[in-house]
Amino acid sequence: MGKATDWHFAHALECVADCIPDRVALIDSHATRTWKDYEDRAARLAGALDRAGIRPGSKIGLLMHNSNVYLESHFAAFKLGASPINVNYRYREQELAYLLDNADVEVLVYHDAYREVIADVAPSLPRLKILVEAPLDGKAGDPPSGVLRYDTVLETNAPLPRRKQSADDLYILYTGGTTGLPKGVMFRNGATCKHLAQGYRMFGMPTPDTLDDVPAALEIGLSKSSLPVSLVVCPLMHGTGIWVGAMNPQLAGGCVLTIPELGLDADRIWRLVEQHRVTFLTIVGDAFGVPMLEALDIAASDGRPYDVSSLRTIISSGVMWSSEVKRGLLRHGDFTLIDAIGSTEAAMGGSVTRRGHEAKTGRFTINANARIISDDGRMIEPGSGETGRLASPSAMIGYYKDPKKTQEIITEIDGVHYVVPGDYAAYEDDGSIRLLGRGSTCINTAGEKVYPEEVEETLKLHPLVIDCLVIGQPDNRYGQRVVALVAVAAPVDTAEILSHARNLIAGYKVPKEVFLTDAVQRAPNGKPDYEWAKSVVAKYSGLAN
Repeated sequence: MGKATDWHFAHALECVADCIPDRVALIDSHATRTWKDYEDRAARLAGALDRAGIRPGSKIGLLMHNSNVYLESHFAAFKLGASPINVNYRYREQELAYLLDNADVEVLVYHDAYREVIADVAPSLPRLKILVEAPLDGKAGDPPSGVLRYDTVLETNAPLPRRKQSADDLYILYTGGTTGLPKGVMFRNGATCKHLAQGYRMFGMPTPDTLDDVPAALEIGLSKSSLPVSLVVCPLMHGTGIWVGAMNPQLAGGCVLTIPELGLDADRIWRLVEQHRVTFLTIVGDAFGVPMLEALDIAASDGRPYDVSSLRTIISSGVMWSSEVKRGLLRHGDFTLIDAIGSTEAAMGGSVTRRGHEAKTGRFTINANARIISDDGRMIEPGSGETGRLASPSAMIGYYKDPKKTQEIITEIDGVHYVVPGDYAAYEDDGSIRLLGRGSTCINTAGEKVYPEEVEETLKLHPLVIDCLVIGQPDNRYGQRVVALVAVAAPVDTAEILSHARNLIAGYKVPKEVFLTDAVQRAPNGKPDYEWAKSVVAKYSGLAN
């Protein structure tokens, strides 16, 4: 077991709670919790599970919308020396059963909106021992027989006494499964906690080397009024939401706001920014940025602009965040816009945009020690003109129960532990990198590689294009042809969109077909829904035939 001052999410959050017990830690639609309340409620849930026989190393599934309960349960898992398991609330029965079985989940905390699907899959999961139901609307009701009610568990159980935790405790975050079945990415708890604590620097505080340094760092934050107030707009069930939106701010003594109700209500987001003086906002690209900018523009034109003067930073990760949306947001406030690239497996780089600076998209400063390597394993040097895969140092130790995939993604370069998730990129002349996209979605047309994200970004430069998705379709002549689904703000001839693209990218990258759609369907985290895109293109093609 480690020392009490070892980095570990349980130790770190307990330390913050001791330093600032009366400051607000959590806010959602139903309740406000201080740090003292937050720690106590997590300890009570941990105590109940401990008495029921849940031990260190166990897996605790979280099937919930963004909420205080999600974060309390997340904290409780760490207090047990267990791993929280993020569960996508969009999953249907078969997908849900696969993930819970693959993760060896013993406890599932879920919102009552998912009672029926849980009742369907639970009998097929012999490892699943305990179900805890929490009310999505904040109003506690009676759960089914054999299921524990979240509020009752907290009311009737004493807090679990604090324990010395091991920095080597396993922490697992499941990928979204965009290009295959979800995979559990394994990390060591202590290393991940220490890495995320580097967020202190982002909030204007000194980064603590050890947990012993946390009280002094928080004192500086209090004196400068720089403890963050974070609004997490994207789902906590994905890495961007839980790591960037929640854990980065919490480890630095911040307050985290969440919205349990589904659906993107841009005006509500800006009202919360006003009401709670939000300083830090986490989104996922244009899927969130476009409607949020539109709400700001409309409010300003109506003479009732939102007060966003408290907001210091907007950070996005996961999908393209266009230059136009960045410039539009900066019209409304003097924000720092951070566009990060990476995956569950590794962070790889980012770009920062402020007023008075060019708002670039798709071009990033690569992280220290990150590399671009060719498909045959060679290091690619700046200026070579070659494309390759991003390789980045990472704390990832493997995929849960999948040694084959682990061997495919982890490599050693000059004695350094790297992961290579499959993101393709090329060096620019200034040494920055241009992100091209995932190799798994790369389109091979007449022997040329086309990366959908690059084409999508080009199409979105057209003033009437709101969103788009580019995919490859089988083609007898070229092998694959480039096809785009485009949502527009007003009627436009698709020939005009294609003409626009030809002026900006090579001809082989220009879509052979453009189909207009009312909206581009995306997952809750803003990532593209490729199955939907393929079905729509198939429908259009069928009509054409």
